[in-house]
Amino acid sequence: MKKTIFSIASFLIATIMIAQQKQATPTKLDRSKRPVAAPAPAIKMGAIQSFELANGLKVFVVENHKIPTVAYSIVLNVHPAMENDAVGLADITGQLLTSGTKNRTKDQLDNDIDFIGATLAASPTSLYGASLKKQQVKLLELMSDVLMNADFKQEELEKIKTQTLSGLATQKDDPDAISKNVKAVLNFGKNHPYGEITTEESVSKITLDNCNNYYKTYFRPNVAYLAVVGDVTLAEVKPLIEKHFSSWEKKDVPKQNYKTPEAPTKTRVAIVNKSGAVQSVINVTYPVDLKPNSEDVIKARVLNTILGAGFSSRLFMNLREKRGFTYGSYSALNNDELVGEFSAYAKVRNAVTDSSIAEIMYELNRIKTEKVPQAELDGIKNFLTGSFAISLEDPETVAKFAINIDRYNLPKDYYANYLKNLAAVTVDDVYAMAQKYIRPENATILIVGDRNEIAPKLDKFSATKTIEFYDNYGNVPTKLKPTPANITAKTVVDAYIKAIGGEKALNSVKDISIKRNADTQYGKISMITQQKNSTKYAMTAKMGSMTVQKIVYDGTKAVSSGMQGKKSLAGEELDEIKEEAVINQELQYEKLGYKLAIKGIEPINGNDAYLVELIDVRGKKSFEWYDVTSGLKVRSSKTTQTEQGAITTVSDFMDYKEYNGIKFPGTVSANFGPLPLKLILESVEINKGIKDAEFTAE
Repeated sequence: MKKTIFSIASFLIATIMIAQQKQATPTKLDRSKRPVAAPAPAIKMGAIQSFELANGLKVFVVENHKIPTVAYSIVLNVHPAMENDAVGLADITGQLLTSGTKNRTKDQLDNDIDFIGATLAASPTSLYGASLKKQQVKLLELMSDVLMNADFKQEELEKIKTQTLSGLATQKDDPDAISKNVKAVLNFGKNHPYGEITTEESVSKITLDNCNNYYKTYFRPNVAYLAVVGDVTLAEVKPLIEKHFSSWEKKDVPKQNYKTPEAPTKTRVAIVNKSGAVQSVINVTYPVDLKPNSEDVIKARVLNTILGAGFSSRLFMNLREKRGFTYGSYSALNNDELVGEFSAYAKVRNAVTDSSIAEIMYELNRIKTEKVPQAELDGIKNFLTGSFAISLEDPETVAKFAINIDRYNLPKDYYANYLKNLAAVTVDDVYAMAQKYIRPENATILIVGDRNEIAPKLDKFSATKTIEFYDNYGNVPTKLKPTPANITAKTVVDAYIKAIGGEKALNSVKDISIKRNADTQYGKISMITQQKNSTKYAMTAKMGSMTVQKIVYDGTKAVSSGMQGKKSLAGEELDEIKEEAVINQELQYEKLGYKLAIKGIEPINGNDAYLVELIDVRGKKSFEWYDVTSGLKVRSSKTTQTEQGAITTVSDFMDYKEYNGIKFPGTVSANFGPLPLKLILESVEINKGIKDAEFTAE
């Protein structure tokens, strides 16, 4: 039963991911050749007209009469506040905004939006609505109702919190999500709002009162901008806005002040351990002081596009096209009112982690020491010119531009002259930006990966020749406690066998059938595993009445069938299925050729657990944690290779239930790569005489 969850994960994930990824094969591009420069298109933005309501709401109107539509964007000019033990509050409040008002239930609001074919979306600091021009009066009625008459319900809050927790479960074992979280903490610190991380604990502490207080505090007209873009004129839209938004009550909104985070004084290396991972996620990163109204913004964008913002960028061409280290390597140089951020990213194999970091640092230093060739600069400017022109087709973008001029005190003709200023960027400008904003000597080199595989080669990148270690949330991890001298991997496994029923009870099992169910975003999944005499095995995974995957092993041959077709298993796949057939594998570790080693004691869900490393006959590692007090297995981790790449499965076992004198986990909370599942035990049937016909491999 030990590996059943892993087996299901491997085949289920492969099936779902293949179903999602069926797309036409794209035309192959020669990325070694830069696009030929073309004349910059003439950009004509509509004139920005404005007025202000008595309550402080600033309104901007941009006429665009090409199509009979109109978009209304409301943006709050507020700085984020520290959320402390309720991190996630602002995001959840933003989601609650469209969950109903004092005049409309959520269903009524959704129906009214659908009836006029409109779009209505909210965030913690904005509200956006769009519709045909002829429906704009109704749209404004709905938007003003949401803004001024929000009516949060506990049941809607609970739904959103549940969805949020599900998303966090997905991210818990996602190396990219882990990297994003830890990067925020290391760049900005936990005393800055950008360094706060949403966790299961913080979400659980968010109350309806918290959400109402956020809404009443920040959703005020005197800190709001309203941009109107579309087939309207100032004369016709002004009375509509006055009618629907003049009664929006203004109120003083608190302003936040924070110490500006600074980059490290020297290059540092930080690792987040992900045991068993076969890939490393690399981020070379640090905070930067680049404000939205800085004259450097356009020049800095050119610099970053050359370095790492596209398929023809230097990082991409080096690490992917030249070295074959990764599918893609990119960089970002973001401006922000409070503090910006630089990051250079790549996801690579363990074996080339140090080489990839070396190449990233090489490119950062090269762009600082060598001036960019004119031809390369011209190609990038041409690309950015086209991107800017395309962005103006989106009314949300145009609305953002209109608001930004006032919000960031930009020149009135900033966007009208954007392409002119872009064209004026010189080789010397790019060189100056590199000196100012590219700082590998002050970077944090953050890697999420298996520390045992990658750490020995990474201290050379640290100015102090030391490596810092962090957990998934940017905390310094608790070091493994040493185990008592009389505790070995064997005594831990023996204690587990005793805890779940004892060797005699386990050896009495000749056949067993286990059914588990899980509710997922794709529908309900049911999984049945069957074993007989430790020589036969069958697993069936269904989504409704559809069989997603079925594996059958008759003691000699194994066949897999399902959405991906049918195939006979051989080699390593067949060997793994043979192991799946072994009932109560923990009794047979030695016979199966496993090498076990105890690594220490660490807390799992608040309780101390023994960490045991297992290495199978093929040299593959997996890890298991056993509660020190109860002896029960509480967690396992294993990396499985699939056609879609490596998937690390982390499973938590809880709520043990007894069947025929043997205990089984009633709930298995598992993260199968991008898919979180909570598997609920429905039934266990022991020694019921499963027919051999159930194991027919055809």
